[in-house]
Amino acid sequence: MPSKLNPERQAAFLSDTLRPAIEKAKAGIMELFFMDASHFVMGGTPGRLWGKVRLWVKTSAGRKRYNVLGALNFVSKKIETIKNDSYITLTQVVDLLRMLATKYVGKSIAIVLDNARYQRCALVISTASELGIELIFLPTYSPNLNLIERVWKFVKSNVLNAVYIQTFEEYCARISNFVDTIETDNSEKMKALVTEKFQLFDNGNAA
Repeated sequence: MPSKLNPERQAAFLSDTLRPAIEKAKAGIMELFFMDASHFVMGGTPGRLWGKVRLWVKTSAGRKRYNVLGALNFVSKKIETIKNDSYITLTQVVDLLRMLATKYVGKSIAIVLDNARYQRCALVISTASELGIELIFLPTYSPNLNLIERVWKFVKSNVLNAVYIQTFEEYCARISNFVDTIETDNSEKMKALVTEKFQLFDNGNAA
């Protein structure tokens, strides 16, 4: 649990802003996305299983990073992405906004996102306004309200946990292929992950 979160502010945001947006998305009034970037660092990703004999898994050398900026559609569960092996900056965020506006032309679009500086900046806000996209900024320290965070954990556990991947090219391809087909190849699991149920905290206890 983030130490600086504000439980009252989270609860108010959920009831007054997020749930109404979800209802509009379910009714087909708008396309609702949850946006965030995940930075996959090539190397050992620990995993656990029970066994009588200890098993060692090789790990890759180096710390190359594959970045995926994703926008998760709440209804379809499809993730639109911008990917690279350098950095995610406001340029990639703007590119993703323009991609969404093109793919969902003529539709009302809203995006839930956090307050990272490369997202909550003048260029991103002005571009969203130009494209007619509503940006819904989360309260600070609220990853529990961003549904795509659950999906990134799911990707890592299914693609990277306790697996040796020899080359960076294969590493990137495995992640990319999994993410690009996640709404079809893992449809039932995505339905269970991406739901209207959110974890809130009250004095350190889940509510």
